[in-house]
Amino acid sequence: MGAKVIFLADMESFYASVEAARNPSLRGKPVAVCGDPALRHGIILAASREAKAYGIKTGQPAWEARRMCPWIIFAHPRMQTYIDYSMRITRIFEQFSDRVIPYSIDEQFLDLTGLEKIFGSPRETAAALIGQVWAETGIRCRVGAGENPLQAKMACDCFAKKSSDAFFELNSSSYAAHTWPLPIRSLFGVGHRMERNFHRSGVRTIGHLANLPRDMLQRRWGINGEILWLNAHGIDYSTVDPDAVHEQKGIGHTATLPRDYRKQQEIELVLFEMAEEVCARTRRQGKIGSTVHLYCKGADFDHPAGFSRQKKLPEPTATAAEIYPTVQQIFRKHWDRMPVRAVGISLTGLTAYRQLKLGLDDHCYQEESLAAVVDMVRERFGKTSLFRASSLKPGAQFLQRAGKIGGHDS
Repeated sequence: MGAKVIFLADMESFYASVEAARNPSLRGKPVAVCGDPALRHGIILAASREAKAYGIKTGQPAWEARRMCPWIIFAHPRMQTYIDYSMRITRIFEQFSDRVIPYSIDEQFLDLTGLEKIFGSPRETAAALIGQVWAETGIRCRVGAGENPLQAKMACDCFAKKSSDAFFELNSSSYAAHTWPLPIRSLFGVGHRMERNFHRSGVRTIGHLANLPRDMLQRRWGINGEILWLNAHGIDYSTVDPDAVHEQKGIGHTATLPRDYRKQQEIELVLFEMAEEVCARTRRQGKIGSTVHLYCKGADFDHPAGFSRQKKLPEPTATAAEIYPTVQQIFRKHWDRMPVRAVGISLTGLTAYRQLKLGLDDHCYQEESLAAVVDMVRERFGKTSLFRASSLKPGAQFLQRAGKIGGHDS
């Protein structure tokens, strides 16, 4: 059997490209998608290639982008629109292969093995795919090809994005020649912290890592070290299988606050609202969770602070009244009393909800029944049709975030 043909298709500056596709007058202009520049969440989510030419990058504050390019055009994020475009692109890809897996909202894997007689060589297939995405959506697409998903990802991120025809192909024979001279941060799976660790060990390129003994990396960094060694050699045993069932490990919600929160009462109010949101999403999937995780990030950029802790719940649940006491306990134990700029809650250890649970006392039953009624009312009349009076207090975020997707307007 011949080598597989795997594509990773990536949409260029996806959010900004969607805005230009919807409003052609933005084409050729420096455009950045971000939240409200007047608030904390005025962070660049995507920048057009014209904006990137001024050095503007994802994650920068809006004020900094304005300083670098005074005539930049800010576009407010519309997450539902971006999701709709992503689904349209998926349908285009499904005309080329029945093996398509979205990797993120703007990246998708395709398995085109055995389809060469229909679409031609990988380069010819990529050209047809890129052309069709542009014709139907007005979005530029780049394609990396490889014999496995890792090679395709590396081909796209490291080479296709800089190629004149938006395509690049790697295989087991060419992988080392192309990737080993690259800096270690270019290797998939290497973040800033791991890059620092490698630099302290004298590992500065992918080739340096590839030439280290595999067992040494495994001893030093465990399974992660071994995976990175495999990545450095272009080895990946995963497949593009849409039918594979991946059980969701947890359901969470994280938010950057609109200002620095200093009062314990305000922070705990947001945490309770967040607990309600996480539990509602968990119930919609027919799940309950056994472990709650709390994330809290400090407001000082120069001296990062915060914590990330988890605790097992007394009983698996999906109601805020039952998980919030544990959230509150974690927060009060680990908060350093310094200002907070971001918080997050997740529920893990998910299992299917059983209508009749052994040991369910009257109080728990009442809480679950109340939560079910609230879900029903909000589903029928809208999220803000029923909410707690506490969400009218200073610092509350429920009403501001209602109707948003991923923290942004839908």
